[in-house]
Amino acid sequence: MLHHIRGSIFQLSPAAVIVETGGLGYELNISLETFSRLEGQKEAMLFVHEIIREDTHDLYGFAEEAELRLFRLLIGVSGVGANTARMILSSFKVAELEQIIASGQHAALKKVKGIGAKTAERVIVDLRDKIKPSDVTLSNISRLDNEAFDEALSALVMLGFTKQQSQKALTKIYQSDPTTRVEVAIKKALSMM
Repeated sequence: MLHHIRGSIFQLSPAAVIVETGGLGYELNISLETFSRLEGQKEAMLFVHEIIREDTHDLYGFAEEAELRLFRLLIGVSGVGANTARMILSSFKVAELEQIIASGQHAALKKVKGIGAKTAERVIVDLRDKIKPSDVTLSNISRLDNEAFDEALSALVMLGFTKQQSQKALTKIYQSDPTTRVEVAIKKALSMM
């Protein structure tokens, strides 16, 4: 089983990163939180969770162990698969998600695509005693970038939303603040859809 991977970033998108090490390129599915930490970097060190099935071998990468720990807790909940867990982690920062679960905020979890009332309740019931919220200061750094809209759109389409639906949400977001960072725009769009 893989624990972590360290190497140069060959390719990066809001949904995946290819890390090259030892002459091999490893494609890892990532959350928006990990994407924001890797953006602009040339090297990466990611904690890895691998899922091996008959028809697929998927790797999931995380910039911090707390996010990996939350991912593993989420996929342990009945009805929450790896992609749904990644969607949840893309919708909230680690500290926010810990707080949502610890305080039993079902409504916040239901805003995530693919999470209904029963699944939101199950996540909170199953994980409330396993999570202790951490105090993390969150920083917001803005940048003006036309590529941000396209990158956010691409990520939303990869997450399963229609292009038209994604464009509509992102247009509203970027009209109100054209300097919105990619990961922030995607999180806002996820809560709008």
